[in-house]
Amino acid sequence: MWTVVYLAVGKNAAMKIINILENEGFVVKTQFFAKDGEEELYEILAPEFEAKDIQKVLYEMGII
Repeated sequence: MWTVVYLAVGKNAAMKIINILENEGFVVKTQFFAKDGEEELYEILAPEFEAKDIQKVLYEMGII
């Protein structure tokens, strides 16, 4: 099952996170979530079993 591991503001930010996580060896994908005024929000999704490891990587990189 896919689970949300990060919510990015803008397509470019989402793709940056996707690239970082893929370079770390994770399987991830993105999907449009909502539009808030001029900002578009994108969910970064990963298999549920990798979510905690991804959160740890994002934390260690100072992203979250």
